[in-house]
Amino acid sequence: MLQYEELRLKLEGFLPQIKDLADSIGLKQLQREADELDARAAAPGFWDDMENAQKISQKTAAIKGKIEAYEKLNNDYQDTLTLIELADEAEDLSLLEECQTGVDAIEKSMEAQRLATLLSGEYDNNNAILTFHAGAGGTEAQDWASMLYRMYTHWAEAHGFTYNILDYLDGDEAGLKSASIEIVGEKAYGYLKGEAGVHRLVRISPFDASGRRHTSFSALEIIPEIDNDTEVDIRPEDIKMDVFRASGAGGQHINKTSSAVRLTHIPTGIVVACQNERSQFQNRDKAMAMLKSKLVEIKEREHLDKIDDIKGNQAQIAWGNQIRSYVFMPYTLAKDHRTGYEMGNIQAVMDGELDGFINAYLQALNNGTLGKATAAED
Repeated sequence: MLQYEELRLKLEGFLPQIKDLADSIGLKQLQREADELDARAAAPGFWDDMENAQKISQKTAAIKGKIEAYEKLNNDYQDTLTLIELADEAEDLSLLEECQTGVDAIEKSMEAQRLATLLSGEYDNNNAILTFHAGAGGTEAQDWASMLYRMYTHWAEAHGFTYNILDYLDGDEAGLKSASIEIVGEKAYGYLKGEAGVHRLVRISPFDASGRRHTSFSALEIIPEIDNDTEVDIRPEDIKMDVFRASGAGGQHINKTSSAVRLTHIPTGIVVACQNERSQFQNRDKAMAMLKSKLVEIKEREHLDKIDDIKGNQAQIAWGNQIRSYVFMPYTLAKDHRTGYEMGNIQAVMDGELDGFINAYLQALNNGTLGKATAAED
């Protein structure tokens, strides 16, 4: 039957890419590494060093996850091809939707695994720390910042990642002024690194009784969570610490004690804060880890030789150079100004459907075709 023949040809067209994927991910090397790590885990005294054992266990799980994902892709390919052939032979159109779903799932999995091979940066495997900043504009901008916060937490949940609130400052009337979250999951930073920048919203403001159209800006900073083993030279005298009573989204201890910590790196003016832990000492340790991560990320991004070379103005947000616009009125469209990728279903985007934008960025970055952020027109 024609419908099944078309599906079969499309599916068989994936086979060369699936075979190439084995080389791209280094399947044989991954299998050897998994065997070696399993042998280390089985050795006497492995758990004597708990911290090292946990790191090895996490690495083993990550490697086996890649192997299992590829093997599942192969198995799904064979199962779907068999189903298409059987349905075609029986001329059973009732299985057409199932076959189409299978082909689509294989294509999506293949693309996701292929894109993962592009994440080869030094910190791409790390967790990500996202910091949201509302721009000028009061309640309107603060509401927009909270919409972005919701969008990225929904994206994280949809991908099986978890997120922890590190700091949250409520808006004056609605939304938020600033917030920091940690997204925990393999390659979280690699996937999200291209989302850093200024995000622009155009809509009829729900806070304007006249129903006028408003343009709002919010900025998103994204840094990788740096391993504690990473050496970062930060002089104690360069750190100013303030403690305050936590507010906004958080645990039950929020607002009860002055346990929240804000650290300012005096030479650069970089400020980080943490309020999610129960004690001031825990919050200070977490804030210090965030500061280290931020300094290392800036140093790497600016190709600097040492932390001392970071200047304060390099850490500032450049308003007006938006990476993406989200238009609710007079039409609906989300468009990335660096890659040209756009999506008309604005509600799906705001619900966390960002993979198209993320994939387009990674492909453009890999191909050397990435454009600059621009001051977009309405």
